[in-house]
Amino acid sequence: MIRTIGLLEFNSIAKGIEAADAMIKAAEVLLLRANSICPGKYIVLIAGDVGAVKASIEAGLEIGGAFVVDQLVLPRAHPELIKAIHGTTQVSRVNALGVIEFFSIATAIVAADAAAKTASVELIEIRTGFAIGGKAFVTLTGDVSEVKEAVEAGTAVGEASGMLVNRAVIPSPGKELFDMLL
Repeated sequence: MIRTIGLLEFNSIAKGIEAADAMIKAAEVLLLRANSICPGKYIVLIAGDVGAVKASIEAGLEIGGAFVVDQLVLPRAHPELIKAIHGTTQVSRVNALGVIEFFSIATAIVAADAAAKTASVELIEIRTGFAIGGKAFVTLTGDVSEVKEAVEAGTAVGEASGMLVNRAVIPSPGKELFDMLL
């Protein structure tokens, strides 16, 4: 089970690819994602034990230098986090919908982790920068009160970093809308 994740975001695709190579060679980590995102940025997402993730991130920071625009090391990640990042979550039932939008991918991941740990909700997806101008957003579902609590927890993360764009809680979303999110 993945417990620690790390992420680097670069404003250079070439430097991001070079750093990704250094990161996977620096420590025993699992490369979860290495791809370009809008607008012309690149992200590298890894997982492993805390020490390996930290060593890998350090190697990426050394190679990336001034091209690194954001970073994160998140120990004890919520078990649903990776599935939500990959968009492979299986939601058990249609319920209230929460949406939290950010300027930063790293902030979205930390906020989703906080939201999932705060309330009894299911993460639907963490959309990471592709086709949305480099922004990120989190969608989640559960009982209305739980969704409100989770959205507030995620919002607090975004407000603290200055990366929050907006948020919404929809108590009873239309099934057609909900199906489009899955």
